[in-house]
Amino acid sequence: QLQLVESGGGLVQPGGSLRLSCAVSGFTLNYYAIGWFRQAPGKEREGVSCISSGGSTTNYADSVKGRFTISRDDAKATAYLEMNSLKPEDTAIYYCAARWRAFYSGCPRDGMDYWGEGTLVTVSS
Repeated sequence: QLQLVESGGGLVQPGGSLRLSCAVSGFTLNYYAIGWFRQAPGKEREGVSCISSGGSTTNYADSVKGRFTISRDDAKATAYLEMNSLKPEDTAIYYCAARWRAFYSGCPRDGMDYWGEGTLVTVSS
């Protein structure tokens, strides 16, 4: 059964940090690009970051550049999103998703093959 499971969300104060994990099962993570997305209340789901298979290429939304870091450990079948200097506007449900293509082409929201169920991140004092 193909599955992505996010974890690591929670309540954090502004300026704090969290590390999200995305554990994959049922397929070989090595061949997939992994994207992190988020959806705030009343807003559309948006892309946050993307990492290519092998990890040589990463992309970030302008709103998180310099604060978030995406990574992957294929041996552990897990991807990560390290989030620092968190702001209240980072509050959202965070989702990871996987995409297989012969060549890396980013992580378009409507082009991902598999999705997790999400983990809630709340940034508030």
